[in-house]
Amino acid sequence: MPSTIVHAGFALLLAAGLWKGTLDRRALAVLLVIVVVPEADTIAGLWMDGAHRALLHNLTIPIVAGLLLYWDTCHRERSWLRDRWGGWGVQVAWVGLFVHVFAHMLLDYAHLEGINVFYPVVDQFVRLEGELYYSTTEGFVQTFVEFPTDDVEGTAMDVGATGTTADTHVDNPVEPTAAVEGDPDEPVERLFPVADSGWQFHLVLSGLFVLLARRFQDRRDEQ
Repeated sequence: MPSTIVHAGFALLLAAGLWKGTLDRRALAVLLVIVVVPEADTIAGLWMDGAHRALLHNLTIPIVAGLLLYWDTCHRERSWLRDRWGGWGVQVAWVGLFVHVFAHMLLDYAHLEGINVFYPVVDQFVRLEGELYYSTTEGFVQTFVEFPTDDVEGTAMDVGATGTTADTHVDNPVEPTAAVEGDPDEPVERLFPVADSGWQFHLVLSGLFVLLARRFQDRRDEQ
């Protein structure tokens, strides 16, 4: 699965592209915290079944946060966030929201058992899995969402559902699958991943490179 370092690397790429003006260290620190915080639900997994990839890995939180942020910054006569932190705070909040969704939620959505998308409103893990291509014989083909067909009775739309918190466990260093399912007397290997594949390592390096390039550009503009 994507490690926290991979999420951070992707977050750096998004922040560099979305941030307007100088990307200062304080803003960068806040954005990285926003990216890391969802992993705290691994600890909750010690007391709650299926907490990881559900409790803080869902789209319910950013949807609610986005609506509140939009209301506060665009519709209120006086924005609490703008009065408290100025334009800097508003930009951090919006960029942080997009970084949270695209650099963490949707990245995990495409790996292992996916995420519990609308938890706790709907308890259902969903994984983004499939392909999209054009074939000279089949035309456009997509398998991310499988629609019901008339020739097969009992079929329903398949959006990649994998399970619920009651029967889904996503391996993590705090609560490895081996510890959950194996012999409690056997030693358990806890893996702390950095990059599970070449593209993940490339994403980390790209994020660091873009951050350094952005810092050099910001300093040049300030001179």
